[in-house]
Amino acid sequence: MRFLHTMLRVGNLERSIEFYTKALNMRLLRQSENTEYRYTLAFLGYEEESAGTVLELTYNWDTDNYEHGSAFGHLAIGCDDIYATTQALRESGAVICREPGPVKGGSTVIAFVEDPDGYKIELIENKHAGKGLEG
Repeated sequence: MRFLHTMLRVGNLERSIEFYTKALNMRLLRQSENTEYRYTLAFLGYEEESAGTVLELTYNWDTDNYEHGSAFGHLAIGCDDIYATTQALRESGAVICREPGPVKGGSTVIAFVEDPDGYKIELIENKHAGKGLEG
């Protein structure tokens, strides 16, 4: 078994695709519409679906916003230089909701950015990824 994708419901598909492709450098891998049930799916990622986990964006044509609920936490993305990445995201107009720095209670360097629908995305320096709090 392997992890295939994570799905987020979005209120404006074009805006979300632009954020994930331009600000976070993902590629749009495929997109499909279901006219009968009025939704569009877009799959984005850093590599092909056969090689890694991807993000599925679901746009329900008659819904422009969602409540996130209290159970969802965040997506996490590794980057080589968290300070340069955060600055580039800020310059692109992205909302940085936690500046880079050590995680509370540890030394792993993280930051948080919000996507256009308000979903939180944790940035973790690659040198710390997979090492837990003491990365």
